Amino acid sequence: MNLLTILPLAVVMVAGTQLVVAVFLASSDRPRAASLGFLAGAGLVVAAGVTVAWLFTRLVGGVAADASAVAGKVDRGPVIDLVVLALLVCLAVLIWVRRDRSGPPRWLGSIEHAGPARALRLGALLFVATPTDDLTMATVGASVARHDLPWWHLVPFVLLTVFLLALPLLALLLLGSRASRVLIRMREWAEGHAWIVNEIVIAFFALLTVLDLVRSR
Repeated sequence: MNLLTILPLAVVMVAGTQLVVAVFLASSDRPRAASLGFLAGAGLVVAAGVTVAWLFTRLVGGVAADASAVAGKVDRGPVIDLVVLALLVCLAVLIWVRRDRSGPPRWLGSIEHAGPARALRLGALLFVATPTDDLTMATVGASVARHDLPWWHLVPFVLLTVFLLALPLLALLLLGSRASRVLIRMREWAEGHAWIVNEIVIAFFALLTVLDLVRSR
């Protein structure tokens, strides 16, 4: 495993309500300021979430390694792989259960006049309070730690997540008044088809985890 294998999970982080909110903010009264605030809040939470998962997995793995050494056993990797696989199954089931939820959340209308401070809080709270994002951050952090990769391997994942969220703002900056059509298509895709892409990405990462389990035997 390398840092490239975890990058597709960034799609799972943003596809859905998160991208819809980014589109709404790019169409608000203060699109640039609100979007930048939203990106800052989201980036901080994602960076913190994967870091906590990485640190926790390394801590628990270190303790387990010490205990297994005393008992004459050595490999803690398969245990972490099983935990990651369980997280992926939970994530896939959750996305499947929520797949029929269509239309934007009712509270989106209230962010039309959001400033950067409110958008920052929204970005932070949205990623903290979304179970699929919590599970994805835990999966990414645990996977990187399980393969003894340094912390900086998490940085490309965080940057890609923020970049995907920034696509509506980039469309606005590049296309100007013509961006409205692109933003509408982004929102419609996120509302109707994001769950399919999410399930494909999760299945791919689950396959990699299973292969790690097979190789460790």
